[in-house]
Amino acid sequence: MKKTRVLILGGGFGGLYAALEFEKRCDPDFEITLISQENFFLFTPMLHEVAASDLDVTHIVNPIRKMLRYVRFFEGEVQSVHLAERRAVVAHGFDRHTHSLEYDHIVFGLGCVINFFNIPGLRDKAHTMKSLGDAIALRNRLIEHLEEAGTDCAEKDRVALLTFVVAGGGFAGVETTGSINDLLKDALPYYPNLKPEMLRVILVHPGDFVLPELGEELGRYASRKLAERGVEIRPNTRVKAVTSREVELTDGTRIESFTLVWTAGTTPHPLLDQLDLPKEHNRLKVNAGMGIKGHPGIWALGDCAMIPDEQGGYQPPTAQHASREGKMLAHNIVASVRGDALRPFRFKTLGLLASIGRRTGVARILGINFSGFTAWWLWRTIYLLKLPRLEKKLRVALDWTLDLFFTKDFVQYLHERSPTIDDVSTAHASGVVSEVSRLAFSKVNQAETACLLQEGPRPLPSTNT
Repeated sequence: MKKTRVLILGGGFGGLYAALEFEKRCDPDFEITLISQENFFLFTPMLHEVAASDLDVTHIVNPIRKMLRYVRFFEGEVQSVHLAERRAVVAHGFDRHTHSLEYDHIVFGLGCVINFFNIPGLRDKAHTMKSLGDAIALRNRLIEHLEEAGTDCAEKDRVALLTFVVAGGGFAGVETTGSINDLLKDALPYYPNLKPEMLRVILVHPGDFVLPELGEELGRYASRKLAERGVEIRPNTRVKAVTSREVELTDGTRIESFTLVWTAGTTPHPLLDQLDLPKEHNRLKVNAGMGIKGHPGIWALGDCAMIPDEQGGYQPPTAQHASREGKMLAHNIVASVRGDALRPFRFKTLGLLASIGRRTGVARILGINFSGFTAWWLWRTIYLLKLPRLEKKLRVALDWTLDLFFTKDFVQYLHERSPTIDDVSTAHASGVVSEVSRLAFSKVNQAETACLLQEGPRPLPSTNT
């Protein structure tokens, strides 16, 4: 009997949890393939804690191959989908060669991408906070700025080096702001030339208060707590333009800064633009069962889909919705193949939580507001329980426990190759001795290195001694 082939595009909350539901069913009549650009599942609610050195880089990611055994996994980038031919073209490998994967059912769970809204200079100058690489790059940037600003020769650039602007007062923006503010202030005592008053962290938000999803009471509480910790809140303001040295706001203010963190805009995956399917707000318009009317075998969820709710609106694109959508969608695919009735997706938000730094948070759970330490404790407890796999739960819990007793690490995760040299004589001729010889030849002691710096080039000692 021929198996029903199902392609799941995207390894985020929606796509992965759909695959996990198929994994649990282990139905021999289905051949399931999950396609993702990364071979891991990123637990995005904890991403800001990586940027702020609260968690180790690997502790909030799970290898997809460890989570799926029955479901096939293909690491690659979906380049196109040919609906009439029922096949998807996927590129992978160092040479970016392509494969054509045929399907009977296809699930669009590709998520969203950053939207810069054509703001001048933003694409080239801004840092984003959406991927694991973004968090690592931001952490490196923060620490590099402290290192540079702490030198005597950086006096003319110190203001720009120590001013950090975050655009966007939603969950990502507020949590990133609170976390990087904590990291910078914890690290500052180790830089003798730097004083707390030199540091500026600025949050730019287009609304009256941050975290509008949680309501005015909690939003203003979060604004007030951030302000108490030295964060400058710029309400009713947007970023107008960015240069290498300045951030210009819509109110005319120009902020001297080398660092802008952009968390203020996303848009559905651009692959959806290629599809001749019904859309709304650039997302695929699906029914309550997450299928597209008139297009059997095509499904969508998460940030890729507009899923109707019971009130006549649409399901919000949050992780708690996407993970449950994935489970229901897997059930509906099986039901559609077997001729059974589809189940409509029905789910109401259980709660929303945000960490705002210094063991403080805000939360609304089942309509009840929480703030301060209680909300922060709820944030950590709930997300720890939601983090997949016991191994990762234990690693995160250990990181958080150690955080109670030790200060943050502020080492950089550098990706540079070790120093190398092909011809020692060439290095002497060009005068490249003081640094290269010190790094490339471990047998050179400190006294000899000092002589090299003072006297200029001379024969290096043998590395065989």
